[in-house]
Amino acid sequence: MKEKFVGTWRLTDYEYRRSDGERLWPFGQSPVGVIVYTGEGFMSVQIMDSERPIFVGGNRWSATLAEMAAAFESYLAYFGSYEVNCGEGCVTHHIQGSLFPEYTGTDQIRYFEFEGDRLTLRTPPLPAGDQTITGRLVWERATV
Repeated sequence: MKEKFVGTWRLTDYEYRRSDGERLWPFGQSPVGVIVYTGEGFMSVQIMDSERPIFVGGNRWSATLAEMAAAFESYLAYFGSYEVNCGEGCVTHHIQGSLFPEYTGTDQIRYFEFEGDRLTLRTPPLPAGDQTITGRLVWERATV
């Protein structure tokens, strides 16, 4: 099953669903992203809001704290190794480095489904205040 993951995938949809049924789009309704799985067991993912604003000063060195916070909130990135558990229908990302410091050194479990050239990854339910949220990311195999 691991060989089905190998390659580059482009993000086509990313949403969270709260336990009360409300849908949320953490990176807007037109996010862009790429996830790469290698045959050697390495993975990397980057996702961003396609409408993130540029820094008024033109570069990160002159960005305000508010601009930096907005940039941080509109981007997700991490890398590490991965392993596939067919019996449980999940892939575990063993995170070695991340934009979010609390992810570094953790394992992130994603439940998977393949349909043609599409890969859907779902998070386990995650605590969100008095509810839970579940992420659903749909990826399409990238072609040049």
